[in-house]
Amino acid sequence: MKLLALVPARGGSKRIPNKNIRALGDKPLIAWTLDTIRGVSDVADVLVSTDNSAIAEVALAQGALVPWLRPAELATDTATSMAVCMHALDWYESERGPIDGLLLLQPTTPFRTQENIQKGIDLFRENPRHCVVSFSHAESHPMWCYRLKGDKILPFIENTSTQAIRSQDLPPAYVVNGALYLASPTYLRENNSFLGHRTIPLVMEDPRETLDIDTEWDWLLAETLLKQIPL
Repeated sequence: MKLLALVPARGGSKRIPNKNIRALGDKPLIAWTLDTIRGVSDVADVLVSTDNSAIAEVALAQGALVPWLRPAELATDTATSMAVCMHALDWYESERGPIDGLLLLQPTTPFRTQENIQKGIDLFRENPRHCVVSFSHAESHPMWCYRLKGDKILPFIENTSTQAIRSQDLPPAYVVNGALYLASPTYLRENNSFLGHRTIPLVMEDPRETLDIDTEWDWLLAETLLKQIPL
């Protein structure tokens, strides 16, 4: 099986400037993902899609493939992850030949393990017509959530009342954690999405692996984890 690992790393982060090359512990944030994917079986190349020359330099130094800087239209706040994926996929297959799967690894989830990446690949190998996406347990159950309507507070899920339900009696709820996406080129071109009725969940139990760094608070949590728990 031949997989292309894609690491998207835009340079225009507003909440955390220069996030992808900011030092987390002893190395840039993006290096955590590049180090983890190195040596994983079936990954033919690791391609970093970026619009930023500084990120490109760091990625190249880490041994990643950076064949171009991302087109301007794919470097805006409104550009979708799927558009970035298809741009990289189309280029790679035209230049390097067909692949069996595109493995999307966002650099903002630095603590995912090589073990779980391999589990995702194994699931995909068993179900090549499907898509594998990583999930984790929802921190706040949707049946305990509320919404505001004017000066009123209403259940987020209408026509439900959970006040008398113990939390342990609620059905488990899961969220996409952004750590791993894997699908075949055919699946992506047909569905233009990693999510659908043929999505197979890879459930990650360790909350450290699912930390998605989007704010300075998330960054503080990541630094705290590094100080307290060896990763």
